[in-house]
Amino acid sequence: MRILFAALLLIAASSRAAAEPAHYELDAAHTTVAFLVEHIGYAKTLGQFRSASGDFRFDDESGELAAVRVVVETASIDTQHEARDRHLQSADFLDSGRHPTITFTASGAQRSGERTFTVTGELTLLGRTRPITLDATLNKAAPYPIGDRAQVVGVSARGSLKRSEFGMTYGVADGLVGDEVEIIIEIEARSSGEGQSP
Repeated sequence: MRILFAALLLIAASSRAAAEPAHYELDAAHTTVAFLVEHIGYAKTLGQFRSASGDFRFDDESGELAAVRVVVETASIDTQHEARDRHLQSADFLDSGRHPTITFTASGAQRSGERTFTVTGELTLLGRTRPITLDATLNKAAPYPIGDRAQVVGVSARGSLKRSEFGMTYGVADGLVGDEVEIIIEIEARSSGEGQSP
């Protein structure tokens, strides 16, 4: 009886291990973290951060998402205008010297459609942490067609934030720079092999 009980425990443990979502790491060469913000009401300025890293756990079959962490280096901001980029790195905006990173974390996601999810997490910017929600679409989950044939997940995500909620108020009162920032994220993430079924 003890042997049978031990065997059942081993089987249960093996099933749980097999069901654990696989670990994915962002492919920096195929990841874009960008934004749109209004400029004096005339048009929106498009910018991006050229350095972003992170990882998450995802189960292709169930759609379970967990342990999301994305880190963006604020000094890597690029709006195709050097003087503006220097201003955006200053204390008026990102204060890159004191706050070198922006971090997004989330513990999970809620499925909203066959291939769409709502990801609610926390964004830390300028030392302040606030809740933020992203609408994400799973574009593709399949072995990469070239190279090492690793399992790759492709995701598009959109969201928005108000700069003033993080203490970034420059240009808000006089309407020079919009308060609302649209977030644009395009991700390819590669499986590290951890957590996959044998």
